[in-house]
Amino acid sequence: MNDYIQVDFEQTPLNEIEIDILDALLCDVGFESFVQNEKGVSAFIKNEQYDEAAIANVVDSYPFSSKFVWKSNYIEGKDWNQEWEKNFFKPMVIADKCVIHSSFHADYPKMQYDVVIDPKMAFGTGHHSTTNLIVTELLSMNLDNQKILDMGTGTGILSIIGVMHGAASAVGIEIDEAAYVNALENIELNDVQDKVNILRGDASCLENYEENSFDIVLANINRNVILNDIDKYAKMLKTGGLMLLSGFYFEEADMMKEAGAKNSLEFQFAKQDNNWALVCLKKC
Repeated sequence: MNDYIQVDFEQTPLNEIEIDILDALLCDVGFESFVQNEKGVSAFIKNEQYDEAAIANVVDSYPFSSKFVWKSNYIEGKDWNQEWEKNFFKPMVIADKCVIHSSFHADYPKMQYDVVIDPKMAFGTGHHSTTNLIVTELLSMNLDNQKILDMGTGTGILSIIGVMHGAASAVGIEIDEAAYVNALENIELNDVQDKVNILRGDASCLENYEENSFDIVLANINRNVILNDIDKYAKMLKTGGLMLLSGFYFEEADMMKEAGAKNSLEFQFAKQDNNWALVCLKKC
């Protein structure tokens, strides 16, 4: 069967970070892909796995104050690769150096870095401002022989681009099982499995590494996770190393600056795109 159910979730008030958390919870009940929009998110699940009671339980147990109303729509089976290409996932160029596309795209520009991402979820394709901010910054840096730690790796895109741009290695850590499996697939698609190691878990995975093991730490997650774990990230970073943080709004950048100062991390700069922030910290 190739039939799907589309479930449209309308959020009040709209909060894109909280929508990311809803998406993660929906993954646990079988949803495969997500497309954010001006009202919330459209989520897609195979028809045979659709369970209204499970969805209602996710919404009722949602751990934030925002509210969701939802409706479902049956979608007859079709060529889903073609559907993604036509409606959702377009090839994207970043910093005039990197093109990000899927394996089913045939028409895309030739760039210095050609990155293939076949997402199971609509995250980490480069289209979101947070991913775009970090990729742009990485491409402006000299990564030769650097070791990267990529927290909340998602599709693995940051780790993949990092080693393509010269990094010696990257470790990506992802808590969500579906995203973890997808990251493994994507590092093989880009033939970087000898340089990128993907682990499933959270910051507790860092216990397997010695302190001061990484030159660059990336964390594109959300504000609360970063604030909770930034001390663990800082221990992994070499003196003089850089930490790039995103996944939060620009007005929350000062919170990252303050948290960094408590962990011997000196504020370097903050940038924004569509009110999403990138904060760069340096270990003193």
